[in-house]
Amino acid sequence: MEDHKQFEFGGVHHLALVCRDMGRTVDFYTNVLGMRLVKTIQLPEGMGQHFFFDCGGGDCLAFFWFPRAPEGIPGISAPAARPDKGDLTSAIGSMNHVAFTVAPERIDEYKGRLVAAGVECSEVINHDDSEFGVSDTMHPGVFVRSVYFQDPDGILLEFASWTRVLRDGDVAHDPAPLVERVNS
Repeated sequence: MEDHKQFEFGGVHHLALVCRDMGRTVDFYTNVLGMRLVKTIQLPEGMGQHFFFDCGGGDCLAFFWFPRAPEGIPGISAPAARPDKGDLTSAIGSMNHVAFTVAPERIDEYKGRLVAAGVECSEVINHDDSEFGVSDTMHPGVFVRSVYFQDPDGILLEFASWTRVLRDGDVAHDPAPLVERVNS
């Protein structure tokens, strides 16, 4: 692929999601995940709130709370379940999940901490290039190890660790063609 240099990116400034209960969200992200709340905004005219959490590397995870926000629809606005429990598909334009980088040697420990805090998790998954994309064991083809879990609003989260340096051969697929959809 051609190397494009139109913009110099320094990472993700923030990803903004929507929560049902800002107090419960603050509790989960600060007390369970240990993120520091770094900025709070009260939106004008009763529109709600916008809070920012430091998720490492100079990046933030942000949440809006809107008092009249519609309910999310699993399988449309977000996946219906964790990948180990059901369909990972979500709608075009939706946010499917957020993956946080963690040290590879700590992923099992972090899964244990989540479980101890009462958070249901997947097993630690070894992602590879096999037919189904996962392996029961570590081997040189595993490129990411991860564990999936959900926040109190059902937002799919992942702790992920690169296990090897990615190479030119890791870009081996052409983009899928547009599939025309029929409205039913």
